[in-house]
Amino acid sequence: MENAASVTPAPRALATEAVHAGREDLAELGVHAPPLDLSTTYPSYDAAGEAERIDGFAATGARLEGPPVYARLDNPTTARFETALARLEGAESAVAFASGMAALTAVLLVRASMGLRHVVAVRPLYGCSDHLLNAGLLGTEVTWTDPAGIAEAIRPETGLVMVETPANPTLAEVDLRAVRHACGSVPLLVDNTFATPVLQRPVEHGARIVLHSATKYLGGHGDVMGGVVACDEEFARSLRQVRFATGGVLHPMAGYLLLRGLSTLPVRVRAASTTAADLARRLAADPRIARVHYPSVGGAMVSFEVYGDPRSVISAVRLITPAVSLGSVDSLIQHPASISHRIVAEGDRHSAGVSDRLLRMSVGLEDVEDLWRDLTEALSAQPVRTETARVRESRQVGR
Repeated sequence: MENAASVTPAPRALATEAVHAGREDLAELGVHAPPLDLSTTYPSYDAAGEAERIDGFAATGARLEGPPVYARLDNPTTARFETALARLEGAESAVAFASGMAALTAVLLVRASMGLRHVVAVRPLYGCSDHLLNAGLLGTEVTWTDPAGIAEAIRPETGLVMVETPANPTLAEVDLRAVRHACGSVPLLVDNTFATPVLQRPVEHGARIVLHSATKYLGGHGDVMGGVVACDEEFARSLRQVRFATGGVLHPMAGYLLLRGLSTLPVRVRAASTTAADLARRLAADPRIARVHYPSVGGAMVSFEVYGDPRSVISAVRLITPAVSLGSVDSLIQHPASISHRIVAEGDRHSAGVSDRLLRMSVGLEDVEDLWRDLTEALSAQPVRTETARVRESRQVGR
């Protein structure tokens, strides 16, 4: 009879992993819900042993074996979330941060510390990601290109290629396998915030680094802020060292809420995606809408352009919340040119397809008929498509 300890566990479906990953030891602990560890420091009577462990972390960035030392080094609750997210993304490891921007900052600092300060990036990206790269706040230099120009844009000092797909806010998509091929030996970072591992797992397409604003779908309830990077263990070790040095740690309560959010992630994303696809079809047939953007991968985000003033739609919704951010159980709508991408120069916004008449909607878990009623009433003052506009649009589509 085969030794049970030598049997490789059967692979589990993503929905099962979402519920159980990071919680495998709960029965052994005698609890059902994951414990929340709020300690900032931990007692130890073996100073020599602690010194040896800290020296090991300083040298390698490997997660400490044994009891925790200090919350800036590691936290058991946050570690559970990291384990679960890595499993969902199909990555070796994950490292959590205080926000998505803190996570991106850590990635850039790791590459810059190796003298690789040049980044090749494809627009559009989330507005603050665009700003962080373009402003050179971390000493980085960026070359903006389309996917076809990535290989030509890479230089000896290029440390990273960054794409977001589906992109914020236009929902434009890129072929990840083709992009990965164009990167050569340069690591590919994919912002997977919109798709989540429910719809897309970039590691399977060759990405080395997967970024999430965990504030969005991973948390899923608009009440927790965080960021996380899924990657191989080698890169994770460098990220842990940067996190320790800079202090961009995720609070344990946030780690607890994010782990809880993961358990319902597949159900939430799939339900909201069904509603979003329905709304996208209805909007595409509405004469008050100039253009609808909805990605082939699906998802709960819909962007659309109106003929009139998009700000009047923002002021008229009643059920849908006019607010920045996305991924919550309730629906949100915002005007990217005024808020999320305001920090990006107007010319750069327009060249990336972010029209001044574009609205971005994060579809939640409400009934589709209630959402459509609210949208229809908010759009009531919008002008409708004219025959001249229809001809112009058909010509544009044919280009």
